[in-house]
Amino acid sequence: MTRPRPLQGRRVAVLATDGFELVELTVPVAALRAAGATVHIVSLRAGRIRGMNLHEPAARVRVDRLLGDVTPEEYDALLIPGGFINPDLLRQSEAARLFVRAFDETRKPIATLCHGPWLLASAGVTPGRVLTSWPGIRDDLVHAGATWLDEDVVYDGNWVSSRGPQDLTAFTRATLTHFGDAPTELRARSALTLSAPQRSEPPAAAISAMKWTPLPALRGALELGVLSAAAWTLLRNVGKEARHP
Repeated sequence: MTRPRPLQGRRVAVLATDGFELVELTVPVAALRAAGATVHIVSLRAGRIRGMNLHEPAARVRVDRLLGDVTPEEYDALLIPGGFINPDLLRQSEAARLFVRAFDETRKPIATLCHGPWLLASAGVTPGRVLTSWPGIRDDLVHAGATWLDEDVVYDGNWVSSRGPQDLTAFTRATLTHFGDAPTELRARSALTLSAPQRSEPPAAAISAMKWTPLPALRGALELGVLSAAAWTLLRNVGKEARHP
C-alpha cells in the first residue's frame, strides 16, 4: 500500500547559510521530503554550508540554489532554521531580507525556530505579529514590535514558530501541517497580546554543553583514539578470519 504524500507538488525553500543548527534543518527537511515536498536549500554561497551543534562545528549540507538565482514565486513555503550564526549572517543580506518580505507580503507560509526570527525582525515584518524563538532573542523581537510567547509552537496567520531544538518534534509536525494548508489564514494567532516575561536564567543544557566541551587539541586526541581503536578491532577480526577461513 502506497503511503500518502500530503505535500506532493509543494515546493519549499530552506533559507540557510553557514552556522545553521544542524538538526533544525536536517530533521524538518527529511520530514518534508518524506511527505512529498520538493525542498531546495537556498543560500548565499554555492557548495556545502557548515552546520553546528550549538557552538560546535557539525556536518555540512549541499546548497541546491543560490539566493540570487531564485525568486519567491518559485516556492510555496519558506523554512528558516536557526543557530547562533546562520540568521545573524542572513539578516545582514539585503537579498535575504527581501526574499523573506516577499513571502510574507503574499501570505505564503513561513516556519522558523530558535534564532531564525532574527531575520524576520530585520526584514521589518514583525510589528504586530505573535511568535516565539530561542529565549535569548526575546527582547530583540519585542523591541521589533512583536509579541513573544514562551511556548513550544506558536501560530500567527502564515507563520509558525518554535523556541529551538527542544521543540523540534512539535515544530516538525506543525510545519508539515502548516505547509500543506490553504489558505494559511485558517491558522489563527494566539489570543494573548502581552509578551511572556524574560527568563530568569539561560537554559541549563546550553551552559552544560559549554562547560563540558573539551579543548580542540583534546577533542582531536579523543577522536584519534576512537579511530585507532576501531582500526585495531577491524585488523584483529580480519586476522582471525584469515587464520580460520
